[in-house]
Amino acid sequence: SKLISLGHLEMTWRSRVHFYPVLVRVLHKSRLRYYGKPEKKVDMPYQAYFEVADSSGMMSMVLWNALCPEWYNSIKVGTVLLLEQYVIKPSYPFKTQPTPGDSQMKRFATTEISLNVRNPATKITIIPEEMVKPEWGLPEVKYRFITRSELDYLPHNHSCDVIGLVTFVGRAERARKRERREDFWLYRWAHAIDGTSDQPFILELFATSQPDVFEHILPMTYLVCTQMRVVRDLSRTSTIYLTTSNESQIFISGWHKGQPYTKDAKVQNFIQWTKTQSEASRMEKTVVGGYYPFPRPPNNFLKY
Repeated sequence: SKLISLGHLEMTWRSRVHFYPVLVRVLHKSRLRYYGKPEKKVDMPYQAYFEVADSSGMMSMVLWNALCPEWYNSIKVGTVLLLEQYVIKPSYPFKTQPTPGDSQMKRFATTEISLNVRNPATKITIIPEEMVKPEWGLPEVKYRFITRSELDYLPHNHSCDVIGLVTFVGRAERARKRERREDFWLYRWAHAIDGTSDQPFILELFATSQPDVFEHILPMTYLVCTQMRVVRDLSRTSTIYLTTSNESQIFISGWHKGQPYTKDAKVQNFIQWTKTQSEASRMEKTVVGGYYPFPRPPNNFLKY
């Protein structure tokens, strides 16, 4: 069928009523958002953002309501989609923005593709990777992996991806989303090492829309976390850790096969390092559960 590029779509969408299909690759995937309220009568009040791209650049795609339970788990980072009967809208200005792996990629930030079950009923087709043709010019998924030795030199809020061998995982804890509200974030702390430093990655992992992964992070697992943000406490030079963002994806042993990051050079280097390690000696140094206060409180009350 006749296709339209994202770049052409952004330039001409106001003068169009009907849009040609678009062929895109998913580069980023946000957590699933529930926006239900007692006074609103929406059957499935869900929303999920994806960043999709073709040869012309990257644009946001929004999955709405009943399409979320049907498609959210099937659409992964790296998936190629053919989209038909969609709507183009001005983009939501306060949405979080992931950091693209390719810094040269053009971002179409003023518009977004809206997919819904009606008005019109969107048609989504997943193109198997073996059927994707080079002449389509779809960009590859690129990452920003860092090693633990590089982390000490990165600024606050820097976006990065990490891979490491889990040596500690804490119990699941809760934090209120807002004061005097009943909604909570669920999170846990983890340590992971990659052989480039004596210090581990300290990871604050919030439960994203991957409960089956979040609940099974265990010592000796190969852990990959994408779109993490550096948190650097400027008042304490030694306090630095990584926290999940809205677009973070977490993968553990058993989930890595077929993921685009397996081709990354730093991931390959990490795999080579793990082959030199003694599993028994590493197991002796692993820890599970317990109370983990971090960042650590000062030694005396006067410093508070």
